Amino acid sequence: MYIIKSSASFDSAHFLFGYNGKCANIHGHHWIIEACAHGEKLISEGTQKDMLMDFGDLKTSLRSIADSFDHALIYEKGSLRDKTMEALQEEGFHLIEVPFRPTAENFARSFFEKLRQEGIPVKSVAVYETPENCAVYEEG
Repeated sequence: MYIIKSSASFDSAHFLFGYNGKCANIHGHHWIIEACAHGEKLISEGTQKDMLMDFGDLKTSLRSIADSFDHALIYEKGSLRDKTMEALQEEGFHLIEVPFRPTAENFARSFFEKLRQEGIPVKSVAVYETPENCAVYEEG
């Protein structure tokens, strides 16, 4: 089995609605997405001969995900009051609503699924909230 790995990063804020602790408050992270692609065979001909896939293709997909979340407030659908949403929108903040609690675990699965939909032979996705803490999603 061949495995290649690449990463991309973004900075954003989130909070965990209904959480009993510090993470219930809006706070930021320097998120790192690390994806592994895998396969049994290398490409046998052409400009990508003897590669599993072009690292640039994996990096481009990861960068697209990271760029879409960069410098945003990520929030779970239904977790902010209408008045709060109106005020934030009036101020022109970059807001991203997700259909799940914005945890590293849920981001790892969501990013895995996005990469899979793009045709990347993804094996796993790790999402780091801090240099010491990450969540990994892989189908198994």
